[in-house]
Amino acid sequence: QVQLVESGGGLVQPGGSLRLSCAASGSIFSRMPVTWYRQAPGQQREFVARVSSAGYAIYSDSVKGRFTISRDNAKSAVYLQMNSLKPEDTAVYFCSAPDGPANYWGQGTQVTVSS
Repeated sequence: QVQLVESGGGLVQPGGSLRLSCAASGSIFSRMPVTWYRQAPGQQREFVARVSSAGYAIYSDSVKGRFTISRDNAKSAVYLQMNSLKPEDTAVYFCSAPDGPANYWGQGTQVTVSS
């Protein structure tokens, strides 16, 4: 069974950068697409970015041009490089991978963008 652990969150000023990591266990990881979501206070979970097993990436309109998702299958990890951060990016960020019709989820990591 796959386990996911997010890390790298923290406090950053507007315009700053942060890199999130999603570390995975399980031999099937390299064949899985992995998705980053975020959830701000009082809001539903929102799609951020997804990377396929082959490394192809898609992004939500709100983060296009600012965020980059990537994966390193040799390290069983997926990353989210976040640049030009805005206060609106403040949220708990989760990574997710498919588990049949459902998903595996990590515990989340807090990102706060504030002056």
